Amino acid sequence: MTAQKRIMVIDNEEGLCRMMEAVLSDNGYAVTAHTRSFEAAESFQAGQWDLVVTDIKMPGMDGLELLQRVKQKDPGIPVIMVTAYATVEMSIQALRKGAYDMLTKPFEPEELLYRVKNALQHTKLIEENRELREELVGRFHFDNIIGASKGLKDVLEKVEKIAVRDTSVLVTGESGTGKELIAQAIHYNSPRKDKKFVAINCGALPASLLESELFGYRKGAFTGAAENRRGLLETADGGTLFLDEVGNLPMTVQKTLLRFLQEQTFNRLGDPTPTQVDVRVLSATNADLKVAVKAGEFREDLYYRLNVVNIQLPPLRERRDDIPLLAAHFITLQNQKFGTQIRGLDQQAHDAAVDYAWPGNIRQLRNVIEASMAMEGSSYITLPVLSQFIEVAVPEGEAETASVEEGDYNQALSRFETDYLRGLLRKHNGNIEAAAKEAGTNMATIYRKIKKYGIRKDEYNAAG
Repeated sequence: MTAQKRIMVIDNEEGLCRMMEAVLSDNGYAVTAHTRSFEAAESFQAGQWDLVVTDIKMPGMDGLELLQRVKQKDPGIPVIMVTAYATVEMSIQALRKGAYDMLTKPFEPEELLYRVKNALQHTKLIEENRELREELVGRFHFDNIIGASKGLKDVLEKVEKIAVRDTSVLVTGESGTGKELIAQAIHYNSPRKDKKFVAINCGALPASLLESELFGYRKGAFTGAAENRRGLLETADGGTLFLDEVGNLPMTVQKTLLRFLQEQTFNRLGDPTPTQVDVRVLSATNADLKVAVKAGEFREDLYYRLNVVNIQLPPLRERRDDIPLLAAHFITLQNQKFGTQIRGLDQQAHDAAVDYAWPGNIRQLRNVIEASMAMEGSSYITLPVLSQFIEVAVPEGEAETASVEEGDYNQALSRFETDYLRGLLRKHNGNIEAAAKEAGTNMATIYRKIKKYGIRKDEYNAAG
């Protein structure tokens, strides 16, 4: 089984600290909570934690100073900053000091979990990318793109032809089809392979931060710009810049990017002197940029600059022959990682996997394989385990019987839980912690049930 992710939570508000601890613990994380920032900073040791969640405004040592101390000990650890007073200036300052994300109070448990999962996934991707680069000794091989279907072979033939030509490429396809993997293949089989491959998700940052990330800035360009900073274009000089989800670029950034593509020069924020670099730009999107152009949301001239060559990645449902190959590949990776001995999918699970539409494509398949292996107790992934993670067709007669029996039971259970929760919360005047204690459960479960059944505050809170 996958080891629990270890999270340190710091907030001087005891109630909020307990709530975050309960929510995260209930979702399988190993959590240690602190209400004193000095104590947390002293106890933090590199390698012992996977994530830190800390408030910014705290007595004594504030969250920004705590962030610096944590980063000095472990530069690679993601840190989520929590604040009730989020401003652009504060966000920039925190992100520049190494914070991964900002979470604004008040927030729902689901939002906390979403941010935590994103941060941990981001770290995992960084680690995987580093391991890949070490394993390949700076060279990407087509052999690492798994598949034998005609659709994939056509894509790789195109990649092989255009890799050596220093031109812009737009990779299109649904989310999870492996667009960044194709961009990496182009870079590592091009004359730029010994230089950097730099990637950025254009939808992950607000416009102000995205512009400074791409083009850099000069000291004093804005509040918090305490020193000159190179952008990703300069970092990628001589190599390749990959713009993922390029359709999310704000218009202001589109204009500056177009100028760069035309002249190979740009200006850092606050710097009147142009900077010249030699960078190949690859981009990807799961949106239809032609529609965005017609809607006035994407510049037509930039679209044609980026889309000199287009590579359309087929979705996994159009590559059904590749599903068993990909599943076997992911099973091998998991066996190597955890020392397990899963041999593959049994026949029923195999047939179900091939028949399934995989709306999340390769990314979903990988996640389902990992989850199935964690749950499976036999030598093969079986249909009962696989069906916990994907919809599996059931014979018509069996489906009707199940829907009647399970529907009646589930409806009755939902009615009972809803009535019980309303009464419990009324009794404690909306105090979640007190209600959880009487119910013999934790606060995260109560929050989840409230959201699940759509119970409003005015239904139980005397003040509301």
